[in-house]
Amino acid sequence: MADKPLTEKQKKFCSEYIFDWNGTRAYKVAYGVKKDETAKVNASRLLTIANVKEHIEAIQKDLEKEAGLSRLKVIKEWEKIAFASIAHLHNTWVELKEFESLTDIQKEAIESIETKTVKRTVYNEKEGAPVEMEIEYVKIKLYSKDKALENIAKMLGYNAPEKIDHTSLGQRINILPIETNV
Repeated sequence: MADKPLTEKQKKFCSEYIFDWNGTRAYKVAYGVKKDETAKVNASRLLTIANVKEHIEAIQKDLEKEAGLSRLKVIKEWEKIAFASIAHLHNTWVELKEFESLTDIQKEAIESIETKTVKRTVYNEKEGAPVEMEIEYVKIKLYSKDKALENIAKMLGYNAPEKIDHTSLGQRINILPIETNV
């Protein structure tokens, strides 16, 4: 089967599969199957065929080249987040740097910025009377360092292989003792 050229339906399956990595959906589109279970089983079988796997990998490589992506580029993006520090966004403990003065790398590590203005009445010693002031609060949230480091570790193969149970849908499997006639 490995030397046999792909059929048009197999090629369609591969093109659909790389869209969202959903074999069931891809099989249904490529082969016109309606039942999820049938599509799931057949997609799983297709993904074990060497030519199909090779075709999927070839499509992936073309997409990476076309989009200007590589594993190194992805790791570099995760690196920006993993090694960013909120301290890089401050001049002092309280005073924030101007947003325009931040580097692109510092800006890319920011997930969100929230501001709110609160009116407060404070006592002014010079005037000897209460004065109303507006106080601006700025909340800066960086992307998750944990997630970035976890993804870098996965991409570089630092983690132990994950064991995935494909047979019991996460349910405990009870193994019954084998009865023997003695």
